[in-house]
Amino acid sequence: MLEESTIQRVLAAAASRGADFAEIFAEEKRSSSALLDDGRIEELTSGRDRGAGIRVVVGESTGFAHTSDLSEAGLIAAAETAASAARGSGTGTTIVDLDRVNAPRPNLVRIMPGDVPKAKKVELLLMANEMARAEGAAITQVSARYADSHRRILVANTDGTLGTDEQVKTLFSISAVASGDTGMQTGRESIGRSVGFELFDTYEVGDLARTAAQRAITKLAARPAPSGEMTVVIGPGGGGVMFHEACGHGLEADLVGKGASVFAGRLGEQVASSLVTLVDDGTMGGEWGCFAIDDEGRPAQRNVLIQDGILVDYMWDGLRARAEGRASSGNGRRQSYQHLPMVRMTNTYLLGGTSTPDQILSDTESGVYISHLGGGQVNTATGDFVFGMTEAYLIEDGRITEPLREGNLIGNGPGVLTSIDAVGNDFAMGGPGTCGKDGQGVPVGDGVPTLRVASGLTIGGTAA
Repeated sequence: MLEESTIQRVLAAAASRGADFAEIFAEEKRSSSALLDDGRIEELTSGRDRGAGIRVVVGESTGFAHTSDLSEAGLIAAAETAASAARGSGTGTTIVDLDRVNAPRPNLVRIMPGDVPKAKKVELLLMANEMARAEGAAITQVSARYADSHRRILVANTDGTLGTDEQVKTLFSISAVASGDTGMQTGRESIGRSVGFELFDTYEVGDLARTAAQRAITKLAARPAPSGEMTVVIGPGGGGVMFHEACGHGLEADLVGKGASVFAGRLGEQVASSLVTLVDDGTMGGEWGCFAIDDEGRPAQRNVLIQDGILVDYMWDGLRARAEGRASSGNGRRQSYQHLPMVRMTNTYLLGGTSTPDQILSDTESGVYISHLGGGQVNTATGDFVFGMTEAYLIEDGRITEPLREGNLIGNGPGVLTSIDAVGNDFAMGGPGTCGKDGQGVPVGDGVPTLRVASGLTIGGTAA
């Protein structure tokens, strides 16, 4: 993407203006998407974007500039702008010796999505629409989306880092609306992997469509969710977003450093049940949040955050790691070359335990079983959260019974961690996610086995 000699001269230009640290992040991204709504293809788009962001650090001041001009002159101009923004000064020439980062790529792509005709991608959408509607006359609306991306990055800095990565992602999602006496109910299903078009050799869009439609139809006959504090069993995969939002963000070093995390200053303390081991892992091949290097050029890592209930580490980007005199954990991520990196999760998950799902359910006299959680909100300073329950059921006498609708899950992240009293052996990753933070979105994954939270969770329902 850039010649090594060009990289050296751009970094030297930044260093000559008094930079303590300078970095080039170059990116080229190709993407395509198609959207079906109400039986018609409403959108069919493709695009390409390329450019570079230059970060310069002088003392505690950071300057940043980005440009779509990848010529040497354009990059040097951006470096000078970033250095000026950081209020740097200095003279002389600095030569940076660059050591290439050799990080294994977690994914082998067999079929590049860009090589697949658009007509074949559209065919998937039409098939999904047909299959969803075939589930019954109650299905009145169907929308489906296909998307792929091919991202190439290069990162180099004055510490001597030079790394490259190539990231391919393919996604398919479908939403079905069922209409009946209780109004309209929606069911969704999606699959996204860091693989190529071979995704559809493993996953049938017809199966995804049927699942979404049946979820919507099931909710038509669901009773309104009850209200009050009760025992909650969370199913495999679908509840991972709770740990991402309610716990993961609080373990990001930038929020910890600002005192905006309930986990600040608690390293080495028991913060969760001894059944809880929480991991963030950017090396998980094929998962939505995996990569070879992060957006600061550090190799992806498997980071244990909570071990047997003990808080053992936070997630770190390069800038905060430098300030603490430690290594980055490979969690420096950015939305694009137009953005500064920050501490972000990758694939965050709870390790499996020894109980079977049947044992957990049969030992639960009453409560709510949550198969899938939707979007929510969390206060990282307190850990308080609220999530929508997109698929949930009553538990009565140790069995899953009636489906529920119109309910929220309300609780506190640290409280949930300490109240987990059973963890299943059926670990699964959930669907693809986009994590938003400070106006940036990056792809992330999350996962959990079946688990039970004995107390501290409130169901916010509409039942009288």
